[in-house]
Amino acid sequence: MSVTDTQAVASVVAALAILAGLAGVVVPGLPALPLCWGGVLVWALFSDAGPARWAVLAAATVVAAGGTVVKYLWPGRNLKRTGVPTSSLLAGGLLGLVGFFVIPVVGLPIGFVGGIWGAERLRLGSHQLAWPATMQALKAAGLSMLVEFFAGLVIAALWVVGLLFA
Repeated sequence: MSVTDTQAVASVVAALAILAGLAGVVVPGLPALPLCWGGVLVWALFSDAGPARWAVLAAATVVAAGGTVVKYLWPGRNLKRTGVPTSSLLAGGLLGLVGFFVIPVVGLPIGFVGGIWGAERLRLGSHQLAWPATMQALKAAGLSMLVEFFAGLVIAALWVVGLLFA
């Protein structure tokens, strides 16, 4: 492979973007699904895979958009059903962001949990009542990550099928 081989370079860049996107599900600051989709976009634009590349890009676009919608709606619906208010989630997100900069890498989840627990403690007035709401928020965050990772895997699989059969 030479650096002037556009198709090979596009495939390598796409693979790296998709891998970074899959890692972005658990690494704060990396936009997971946009990276996966962007990798397929680069491959579709710069490869000679024929018209099938546009079908792969269209399918990846549908999966990325659907995954983004589902990752917010499904866990959010579960939280509304269990009674965790949006204000507690905002407090968790804000303290998670602060924690990300104060304690690199592990500060985000620590701040998220602490923010939700603190907001629920203030709202409900009891440690025993705040903890179940915090656990529900953590389950929702985990579900969101699983949905995002699954959508990223589907995008990666679509791309691999496009590489093999286009």
